[in-house]
Amino acid sequence: MSLHIGDIAPDFTVDTQNGEISLHDWAGDSWVFFFSHPADFTPVCTTEMGRTAQLASEFDKRNVKPLGLSTDTAEEHAKWIEDVNDTQNTNLVFPIVADADLKIAKLYDMIHPDQSETAAVRSVFIIDPDKKIRLTMTYPMSVGRNFDEILRAIDALQFSDKHGVATPADWREGKDAIIPPSVSDEDAKARFPQGFTTLRPYLRTVKID
Repeated sequence: MSLHIGDIAPDFTVDTQNGEISLHDWAGDSWVFFFSHPADFTPVCTTEMGRTAQLASEFDKRNVKPLGLSTDTAEEHAKWIEDVNDTQNTNLVFPIVADADLKIAKLYDMIHPDQSETAAVRSVFIIDPDKKIRLTMTYPMSVGRNFDEILRAIDALQFSDKHGVATPADWREGKDAIIPPSVSDEDAKARFPQGFTTLRPYLRTVKID
């Protein structure tokens, strides 16, 4: 199954080391950072799980709930978390989906046969409070994720939603945004009374504090 940006994230009920959850109910009114891993007790995955736990306050202030997935059991997750906490100096509390039967990994197209027939690649799904998939990323098993980019992308999505703008390459909070071409100059003047800069008719930048 191939999932696209704008699709409703498929719901599922599954066991985790924190007990059973149903994705949509568990997410509630929050955003979700849903990310998969090849297996428990593997080196790159251990650093990624640890980094997610270390960034708990950053996810909290963005109203984002992390949700991991690994193709092992909840019991194995609980044992692995002890290693994560010890080696990464953190306290992992977010749920990790137990997907030993690969049901969720297949539902979300996380099994890429050239990488492995039985383990998930490093997929990322950013899901909004309406349960829509807003962003996807896929990393190979050998490459750990860039968590600065994950947080930056979430910031850009939330900023764009709030202000009705787009964001340029490498955008970070405080930088100019872009007025979408679908917004006329007349409407732009009303929406952005602070003024904007027209570099080309299709490229207008605006400062939003």
